[in-house]
Amino acid sequence: MVEQVQNGPAKGRRTAARRRSDLANVLKVSVAALVVLGVAPFFLDIYTINILIRALLLAALALTVDLLWGYTGILTFGQSAFFGIGAYACALVFTHWGFGAGWAILALALGILTAMAVAALVGWLAFYHGASPLYGSIVTLALTIVVTQIIYAGGRTTGSSSGLSGFPTYYWPLETWFWIAGAFLVVVTALAWLFVHSDMGRVLVAIRENENRCAYLGIPVSRIKILLLVASGAIGAIAGFGYAAFTNVVAPELAGFLLGTELLIWVALGGRGTLIGPVIGAILIDVTSSYLSGSLPFYWKLLVGILFVVVIVALPQGLMPEVTKIWRRFVPGARRKAEAPKLEPAPARGVVHGKEQPLTVRGVHRHFGSLQVLQGIDFEAKEGELLSLVGPNGAGKTTLIRCLADGYERSGGDITIFGKDLGRWPPERCVALGIGRKFQTANVFATLTVGECLRVARYRMAPPSIWTSDTTLGLPEAALRIVEETGLAQSLDTEARHLAHGQKQALELAMVLALEPRIVLLDEPTAGLTRVERERIGAILTSLTERERLSILLVEHDLDFVREISSRVIVLHQGKILLDGSVEEVVDSELVREIYAGTALNLKGDGP
Repeated sequence: MVEQVQNGPAKGRRTAARRRSDLANVLKVSVAALVVLGVAPFFLDIYTINILIRALLLAALALTVDLLWGYTGILTFGQSAFFGIGAYACALVFTHWGFGAGWAILALALGILTAMAVAALVGWLAFYHGASPLYGSIVTLALTIVVTQIIYAGGRTTGSSSGLSGFPTYYWPLETWFWIAGAFLVVVTALAWLFVHSDMGRVLVAIRENENRCAYLGIPVSRIKILLLVASGAIGAIAGFGYAAFTNVVAPELAGFLLGTELLIWVALGGRGTLIGPVIGAILIDVTSSYLSGSLPFYWKLLVGILFVVVIVALPQGLMPEVTKIWRRFVPGARRKAEAPKLEPAPARGVVHGKEQPLTVRGVHRHFGSLQVLQGIDFEAKEGELLSLVGPNGAGKTTLIRCLADGYERSGGDITIFGKDLGRWPPERCVALGIGRKFQTANVFATLTVGECLRVARYRMAPPSIWTSDTTLGLPEAALRIVEETGLAQSLDTEARHLAHGQKQALELAMVLALEPRIVLLDEPTAGLTRVERERIGAILTSLTERERLSILLVEHDLDFVREISSRVIVLHQGKILLDGSVEEVVDSELVREIYAGTALNLKGDGP
């Protein structure tokens, strides 16, 4: 049995202890990094310090690319645009308006707010429901072109292709600028580390691994991407402001496509999804390039390009993961296994029994061009009913499930959930109405552990922290039973990709039940499970309808399993409902046997 803990002070003390431990570790590393940065200028020559100041600022920018691309899966070319916005905000204010502490604060605020507004607009255009990841990359690529063209079109105001230079700035010693840039990078890196190792950081990885599954867990994927892009834009603008204030020069190239691409190269070489890898990669490559551009002016870019190709072919994950493997192999205690959370029952939520029907479907149809997949589907699902959808392959069962879980899927007709029109709502809003969907094939997050997958599934019911990771995981009784009775309780710290097929099916079912839905859509939930596991799942589904009064729609080919657990059965054939009745009326009917035997393939009409 899973170890269960009680709610209350004990849980609070564990979480607080975990939070203090994480903060202490980050603080120690940050202080050590600041000490190194503090003494470094006394051992470096002026030229190297000058180069490193720029490299430290660009490393912070590369870190935002890693958050977007490495952790969330957003391949972005546009971070250079936010860097350029911050730089030009500084140059424009100092050149045309004035210089001083007040003007500097105004310029920084203007750069940050402009970058955030542009990021929000770009995110709204790029991350709408159903948008291809490639489309997002194209939009961010276009952003660099648009910003660069605006600078060119600015004439004397922006300096056009020549940029702006010679504006007033703070002529502090190089050491001071080095410490400012270094401290900025350390703070950003520390905050980013806490963020990606928090519960919210696991949500980012889930989006990267399986964005579709996240949407059907009620996670607002588009909103999260937009907010992350906005935050990254703000960091990029601050870095750009610091660069302009230090160098006293800005040019269109700071916001251009070339810098945006270089950032991707640095992240890929350092190791995306590692934070430290992109930071070190950006610093090393930028400093090395600065030296090579002087001694090998015509070959240094070629050398960097060759290095990039070699690393990508030989080490697709970049250099840092390989360095980490070597470190863990030779340093005792360096290997840290993912910590399995302690499971506990989620706080009981009162079940509201309303007068409205859980699910009403009227005239739903779905077509792909001239191909009619569903035609005039009408039925109702009652509270406390396990309704099975059966029929041969191609009958439209899975298509019907998609229409019920995503308002964009159906071509026509009406669907109401507890009296509310489903409309053209995306999956996350359908989940908010009380719908949970399990896919036909196991649909989980491959690189997350079982415990992390279940925690992500609790996003709506228990919003994740953006700075810490909880040591306990509250699950509703149904999800706990699935975890316990299918052996997942002993594999909470195992990555989902290492599970057997049947366990992946059980994990996805547990994730759906973790949503505490009122209507559950199950597409072959027992595929790949053993007979004993199937019987256990069947018993759990039956108890969900009886004890919690859930409405369950089950797509299943095994008529024996359907006979054992169903309250009612609907037969689909060629996109139409042929039969709708009790288990005895439908499963034992001659028509069903003919359909499954393939002798009713040319049957016409809507059925008896």
